[in-house]
Amino acid sequence: MSQRMNRKQWLSVALIAIIALFAGIGISHWLAKNRLSGDPSAQQFFQQEWVKPDGQILNPAIWQSRLVLVNFWASWCPPCVAEMPALDQLSKDLASKPVIFIGVGIDSPSNIREFLLKTTVSYPIVIGGLEGSQMGKTLGNSQGALPFTVIIDAKGQIIYRKLGKIDADELKNVILKAI
Repeated sequence: MSQRMNRKQWLSVALIAIIALFAGIGISHWLAKNRLSGDPSAQQFFQQEWVKPDGQILNPAIWQSRLVLVNFWASWCPPCVAEMPALDQLSKDLASKPVIFIGVGIDSPSNIREFLLKTTVSYPIVIGGLEGSQMGKTLGNSQGALPFTVIIDAKGQIIYRKLGKIDADELKNVILKAI
């Protein structure tokens, strides 16, 4: 009799495990379909402490409810420098929209400060350094090359990645479709 109880107990446990497995799979698919789970790499970006060239610390958690365009660049990178006026103009054109532009300088603080004295950029620039380079890789830049641009939607999903010089019209279309 105790052997039968054991078998019944095992069957009950196995049935519960199978139900839990399918419930977990179903919830996971639902979260992904409804974009409620957020991309873990994007969440890391929002948890990083970013410092502006003037030493001011920015809290990226306040950007989470907005569409965020992140552009990784360096002052020694000709395509990076060439695309900055277009990014600056696009940020101004979309200033009334729920989108924020962030430039992550993969350079020394002094080089970034010197560059910004000569080049007007209206959106926030933060110092990336080695952590910024690693963050670019975390967000999908496996080559570590520059420039690299990512757009993260308000739900924390990466909706756009571009390695190389951006196309302003393409970016504008992606942003307008996402907001």
